[in-house]
Amino acid sequence: MPGVRLAAYCAAGGGGDAAPSVNGQARRAPRLRRSWLFLPGAERDALAAAATSRADVLIQELEDFTPPARRPEARAMAAELYPRWRRDGALAAVRVNPLEADGYADLEAAMRGHPDIVLMSKVASAVQVRALDDAVSALERGLGIAPGATELVPNIETAAGLVRTLEIAAASPRVTGCLVASEDMAADLGAERGPDAAELAYVRGRFLVECTAAGVVAVDCPYTFADDEGAARDARWARRMGYTAKSAVLPRHALPINRVLTPAPEEVAHARRIIAAFEAARGAGRDRADVDGTLVEVPTYRNALRLVARAEALAAADAR
Repeated sequence: MPGVRLAAYCAAGGGGDAAPSVNGQARRAPRLRRSWLFLPGAERDALAAAATSRADVLIQELEDFTPPARRPEARAMAAELYPRWRRDGALAAVRVNPLEADGYADLEAAMRGHPDIVLMSKVASAVQVRALDDAVSALERGLGIAPGATELVPNIETAAGLVRTLEIAAASPRVTGCLVASEDMAADLGAERGPDAAELAYVRGRFLVECTAAGVVAVDCPYTFADDEGAARDARWARRMGYTAKSAVLPRHALPINRVLTPAPEEVAHARRIIAAFEAARGAGRDRADVDGTLVEVPTYRNALRLVARAEALAAADAR
């Protein structure tokens, strides 16, 4: 019963998060946005080809991926770029510099393209998020954009930001998620980078807990190595931890992320067996069921409901 499963997923904080519509068409819900691809902000060819990556969210990156001298060139692309990305089926996002740097110039130009999501780099306090909310609200009014249509996703890139993630996420109702960095975070910690990302294990674990407590999506850090199998392995680690979204810096890593963060048919089939067995046990007055030697209790049953509903919700979103 897809409707029942989807309702269960929504009730569990899943795919039913409210997301503003664009031109009457509903956006992919926040918890169904698996892959977030950062793209060099001034590279026209890369931006034009980005939709072929099949990433759920495409991000014009105006900070580290765009040299300061080329930012005016990058900003000028926003008005035509973001509508094109939406027509190609992706959410259109931009990452701006902090407002206290030259982020307001980034934001003013980007808002002309009506981005679905504005990410801001180097967020370390709730004050920065509230200032960004105020700036976006003013630009929405000036450009005739529906109030509240623009979502915010603060980027957490330092230890100071990490320990304040909960308050950062709660600083504005526009915040639907937060994204944690890899390279900048490791640099701030003085950690030694490695393909296994062991140095970021605590950061990623704590970040997920803070975002979950705040009720927003945790977007995992990008895998910044060229090893494709390593990227898939890193995504599998993230999923096991509880992540439903992951960022990337290489277009070819978007599809592996989507595959890993989408329940496989055999997983869905197993979850359905758990659901059926538990419901049969409850119908017979028992408190648990045995499925392949595993005792299924209420939390396992709810996880199975969530997995089936997520699979159904993703299939519906991917079909649009």
